[in-house]
Amino acid sequence: MLNENLITALIPATRLAGERIMDVYSKPVESHTKADGSPATEADLAAEAVILDALKEIAPNIVVISEENAASHSVKAPERFFLVDPLDGTKEFLKRDGKGSFTVNIALVENCVPVMGIVYAPALERMFYGSKAKGAFELENGVAKNISVRKQSSANRVAVASASHRDSETDAWLAAEGIAEILSVGSSLKFCLIACGEADIYPRFGPTMEWDTAAGDAVLRAAGGNVFLPDGSLLPYGKKDYRNGAFIASA
Repeated sequence: MLNENLITALIPATRLAGERIMDVYSKPVESHTKADGSPATEADLAAEAVILDALKEIAPNIVVISEENAASHSVKAPERFFLVDPLDGTKEFLKRDGKGSFTVNIALVENCVPVMGIVYAPALERMFYGSKAKGAFELENGVAKNISVRKQSSANRVAVASASHRDSETDAWLAAEGIAEILSVGSSLKFCLIACGEADIYPRFGPTMEWDTAAGDAVLRAAGGNVFLPDGSLLPYGKKDYRNGAFIASA
């Protein structure tokens, strides 16, 4: 199946996963702590069940690496595989701060490159998707609107930074770059705000996992941006343990 057809097939499941998340969001939520120290809720599991069922039906021969399926984390990455984070930004989900910066993430990786991604922020009703071949889009009221990064300028750049994981290294980098306007945003939504021209750059020095970044990375690349390692090379996928180091996502 072509990647563009995969997007069309997966959008209903992505939306349904978002509905399951919002069902849980509307009532008192309990969380538990996973082995890696991160929180998980009933919403994570409900959304994952929807997505995994859809992938099994739509693309049964493609390996799925998913955050909530710990057994998949030890699978050696094949040439083509899905990365799934059913609820990215669980900490933001638990905060209930009204910002709604938590997302559903589905990405397809081919030869270490994220070539297709869907990011859905159900509380904000914003859905972004993109592929290497067709570009990037935001779905608004059922209509797909093409999005692209805005022209980079050394002046007046807007940065997005983690709402729950911002550190002193990030603050020092932003100060050194002379970036004064900083939006505090959770989840993979940061990549999408750059992709649609609402921000310019996202520095991340703390650890993340590939399922945290792949879908947003795919959308950003499709919109004309990139995600760079400190040495200037592009962020690769399928690494051992699926763990990322420092990176800069940029228009």
